[in-house]
Amino acid sequence: MTEPSRPVVEDPVCQGRPPAPVSRHEEFGAAPPMPGPAPSLASPPPWVVVLNGAAGRRQGEALAGVIRDAVSAAGCQVSVRQVARACELEATAAAAAAHAGALRGLLVAVGGDGTLNTVARAAMGAGVAFSAIPQGTFNYFGRCHGFPVDPAEAVAAVLGGRLRPVQVGSLNGRVFLVNASFGLYPRLLEDREAFKQQWGRSRLTAWGAALLTLLGQHRQHPIRLQAGAPDGTGVERSLTSSTVFVANNRLQLEQLGVPEAAELEAGRLVGLVLRPLGRGALLGLALKGALGRLGEADAVERLVFRRLQIEPGRRWWPVRDVAVAIDGESTRMRPPLVFSVAERPLWLLAPRGAT
Repeated sequence: MTEPSRPVVEDPVCQGRPPAPVSRHEEFGAAPPMPGPAPSLASPPPWVVVLNGAAGRRQGEALAGVIRDAVSAAGCQVSVRQVARACELEATAAAAAAHAGALRGLLVAVGGDGTLNTVARAAMGAGVAFSAIPQGTFNYFGRCHGFPVDPAEAVAAVLGGRLRPVQVGSLNGRVFLVNASFGLYPRLLEDREAFKQQWGRSRLTAWGAALLTLLGQHRQHPIRLQAGAPDGTGVERSLTSSTVFVANNRLQLEQLGVPEAAELEAGRLVGLVLRPLGRGALLGLALKGALGRLGEADAVERLVFRRLQIEPGRRWWPVRDVAVAIDGESTRMRPPLVFSVAERPLWLLAPRGAT
C-alpha cells in the first residue's frame, strides 16, 4: 500500500494574476476580509463523500465504487453517502459535515455546481475542509480550480492537493460559489430544468432552453441600486433592468469576455446589469456572450464591488419575494437583495496545479 499524500496548507493569501486595469466599470467597497485559521485535518484525512445520485441509481453506485476504490487504495478511510432525491441533499450534507468534523476529515461533494454549493455551505457551517469531484453540465467551479473531469483523475488530484482559502459570494447571507442573480436568469434556469426533464442534461439542451427564454416575454424591474461598503458609503441610483447577474468565477467571466474577470482575485465581485432590450437585441447580446465579446456591449453595465444592495424602485409598491438564482438553482428571497463577498472563505483542498 502506498503512503497517502498529505495535504499542503497554502499561505492564506489570494493567489492568481494581478487585477485587470479599471475599464468602464465602477468600483465600491471596503477592504476584503482576512481568512481565519485553516481547518485541522488528520494525517491522512478520512473522506466523507456526498454524492448526488439524481442522474440514476446505477450510475451513482458505479461512481461511488470508483471513489471508494481509489481513496482506499491510497490508504485513506472513506465513506460515501448517496442522495437519491434533491430534497434530501441539504440534510445529508449537514450530517456528513458533522461527521467530517468529528474525524478531522475532508468533506467531498460529487455533482454539479448546485450540489457543490449545498455541500460547501455545510462545510463552512461546520468549519471543515471541502473538496469536489465535479460532475455537472458546465462545472465552472471545478474547472476554475483545476479539478479533472474524469472521476478517478479528480480523486488522484485531491489526494495530492493543497488546502487553501477561496473567496465565496453571499446573497442575503446564502453562499454562492459561481454566481447569483435575479430577473431573467432565474427564469432561464427554470426553463432549462424543464428541458432537461424532456431532453436530458447537455450543453445543447441548456442553450436551447436559453434561446426559448430569450424569445419570450421579459419583465423590466425598476430598482434602486446601492453599491459600496457596509457602512453605507458608496453610490445610489435608480434604473430599470431585466437582469442583475453577479459573478464569483473568473473562468465564466473570461468566457463571456468581461474584462474585469481578474478583479475577483483582489477580493471583489463583478456585477452585470442588463438595460432594457427587445427580443432581437437580447438575442444579439446572447450571441456576443457566446463569442466571448460581452464586454463590448453598451447595453450591459459592469460593476466591481464588495457589497451591492438592490431594492424595488417603487417605494410604495408592496414588497414581495422575488425569484433568484444561486449556482444554477432557483429559489425566492425577500428584498432588499444584498450581494457581497462572504466574511469567511471556503477552505478548499484543490489540485496542486490550480491557481
